[in-house]
Amino acid sequence: MDIRLYMAQRLSALVMAPLVLGHIAVMIYAVQSGITTAEILGRTQGSILWFLFYGTFVLAVSVHAAVGVRVILNEWLGIKGNTLNLLSWAIGIGLLLLGGRAVLAVTFL
Repeated sequence: MDIRLYMAQRLSALVMAPLVLGHIAVMIYAVQSGITTAEILGRTQGSILWFLFYGTFVLAVSVHAAVGVRVILNEWLGIKGNTLNLLSWAIGIGLLLLGGRAVLAVTFL
């Protein structure tokens, strides 16, 4: 199990790296161009491209963070077994739901 979690975290980091750079580039462009929130939403609403970009970002972050927090809970607090599994899943699903809601709000609602 540990090797699968290790690989999931490394693969999620591999996916996140270009998405982080893309997000930073978009933020710099928006700030330097003086784009308002309304203009940003006007550009992202109904866009499948932005939905896929940020949806993938949220999925990768959720996996990456859940695995990382799992390691911290185990190493620092000594949590093990089913409690560790439950907390890890709760964190991952919670991040996925919160991030997914934000992505939907920016792209489709």
